[in-house]
Amino acid sequence: MELPEFLRAVFALALTLGLVGLGAVALRRFGPDALARFVPMKKERRLAVVETLILDPSRRLVVVSFDGEEKLLLLGEGQVLPTEGKPGTDAHA
Repeated sequence: MELPEFLRAVFALALTLGLVGLGAVALRRFGPDALARFVPMKKERRLAVVETLILDPSRRLVVVSFDGEEKLLLLGEGQVLPTEGKPGTDAHA
């Protein structure tokens, strides 16, 4: 292998590694969901989890917003346990 061929191979390797590094920096800078910013949003979502609170390893409280109305759910042991009242209000009053 002659010197010009060797230099061309080293330059090609350096260029390839540089492009891979540039791609990694761009991905870290803009994040994996960078293309999602350019896609127009369809409709506003109707369902959202507002907040969760873990009570113990088998139960948790979840505040769910649906069509602008919030519901409090008690999830436990593979089932949804009913709750009374709205979040932020006293159910016993």
